[in-house]
Amino acid sequence: MKTKDQSSGTTERLGPRPLPLHLAVMNSVSMTSNAALPFLKSGSLPWIPELENEAATLEKSLEAVDDKDFSAAVIRESLRRLTLFNQGVAAYRTHPYRRRLPEPPTLWRQGSTRLLDYGTKPNGAPVILIPSLINKAYILDLAEKRSLARFLAGRGFRPVLVDWGAPGELERAFTLTDYVLRLEDAVAAVLEETSRKATDLIGYCMGGLLALALAQRQPEKIDRLALLATPWDFHAGTPGLKNQVRALASHLDPVIDANGELSIDLIQMLFATLDPFKVPDKFCKFSQLDPQSAKARDFVALEDWVNDGVPLVAAVAKETLWQWYGENAPAWGAWRIDGHPVLPEEVKTPSLVVIPSNDYIVPPPSALPLCEILPNAEKRIVSQGHISMMAGPNAARALYMPVARWFGAKP
Repeated sequence: MKTKDQSSGTTERLGPRPLPLHLAVMNSVSMTSNAALPFLKSGSLPWIPELENEAATLEKSLEAVDDKDFSAAVIRESLRRLTLFNQGVAAYRTHPYRRRLPEPPTLWRQGSTRLLDYGTKPNGAPVILIPSLINKAYILDLAEKRSLARFLAGRGFRPVLVDWGAPGELERAFTLTDYVLRLEDAVAAVLEETSRKATDLIGYCMGGLLALALAQRQPEKIDRLALLATPWDFHAGTPGLKNQVRALASHLDPVIDANGELSIDLIQMLFATLDPFKVPDKFCKFSQLDPQSAKARDFVALEDWVNDGVPLVAAVAKETLWQWYGENAPAWGAWRIDGHPVLPEEVKTPSLVVIPSNDYIVPPPSALPLCEILPNAEKRIVSQGHISMMAGPNAARALYMPVARWFGAKP
């Protein structure tokens, strides 16, 4: 295996992306807090119903507080947090860590897509790992000890990772159907290389939906199917999402059409809207870590991946945004691949559905229906988040080992 630096290769990083949005969120804390103070004092500030008790406690605690003193305290705290955030961003951008791992050989290539062969035992049972189209594939191979691909290889399997790469000219006109058809070619290449009649599949997040469609289309070529943090009912657990997505359509559609894609920064912006304070908060905490610590290095490794995304080509962006998130097409049986609806009830393949209980990207209610619809499914709930499940400090215990055992590895 050759060693390759798969980071940006630059001294300073670009993230967290998009930085202007995160700075705006930090600055909004001071402005909105001070603007709301008169309404809080008068008791006319509307509260989210589930926060009413906390709101009452807050109002009582501020009864004797001078407005000017409180306003000044809010400004001081806002400046403190903004300083921590800026320090965290600076520390991240100049951190010496760079991802350098032995890159496995390429088993097959078509367009921008490669199959990376992690198998150290040629006769091991093949397992094709399918990541999302949005972020790069190395979330399944982030570091030596945080790699589902290398873990499975160490348990005697022959993991083959689908590395989608950045869309090239060939992929500019792709739909999700084209990507599933490409997966079919990838399966054929793996079966030819391994002299097998069938392979196992692991799909992560959006990759799980592609894996599900593939398993329905080619049941004779898929032995077992694992779906990790895979959404299905896009409106479950996210009240109001349908209206939010529809409101975005008139603004984003012209941008997607003009550029032929949904850019990386726009994708990151959409993720940030799920929890606007998540990125600022974690960079404030990072600013207080010892830069030489393992915890700081792990943070940088994961953030490098988060900010190292790829754009979605226009047709795929519209299919995922407007059909999946806007219309909830998969749950209604209206999502089609090559003209045929994707129906989990037709997938008789033994399946494992892994659901992170702390997932804010794919809320558990979105993934749970697959456990009921798939005829031969086993459910596993893990106390992790969407990304920590795959690449966090407890990933091996929470995910890698249970998945390997389910696929038949010896303890």
